[in-house]
Amino acid sequence: MEEQMVMNAQNVQREFANNARNKDLTPAQQRAVAFAQQQVLKARAAKKAKDDRQAALNRMWQEEDAEQSKTRSVAHRREEGSEGRDVSLREAIGHVLRDLRTRDHKTLREVSEKAGVSLGYLSEVERGQKEASSELLASIAESLGFNTAQMLRMVADYLDSDEA
Repeated sequence: MEEQMVMNAQNVQREFANNARNKDLTPAQQRAVAFAQQQVLKARAAKKAKDDRQAALNRMWQEEDAEQSKTRSVAHRREEGSEGRDVSLREAIGHVLRDLRTRDHKTLREVSEKAGVSLGYLSEVERGQKEASSELLASIAESLGFNTAQMLRMVADYLDSDEA
């Protein structure tokens, strides 16, 4: 990669020297233009590398999402087969919040900072160990891109599907 950038820089300098417009420039101006062109090439290479990394992450997330949905459906079928255990509202809210967060590939830290909730408290809410106030639930839902009503509808749907 480094060798390719050096070769590109040398090609830019040769092209620059052969360009008739550039012969009117002082040597300092020519060096400045050549440097600027090299910076453009470096920026393009960095952007391509960043785009490649993002594409790889997206592929990984898609594979992970497919695997998680398969795991969820197997777990849901297993739960259906077992004796019906009542899920508390607290647990249902936690399940939905965690599901929304992981679908969006956000970390607990990102959501907790955006919602203004401590990381530990958010973790306990997601695990169904703490009951959050309506204000905190609204803040958490908003940080995930949903309003409270939408989030509560998802909780209701989860409870309905769990009872069925």
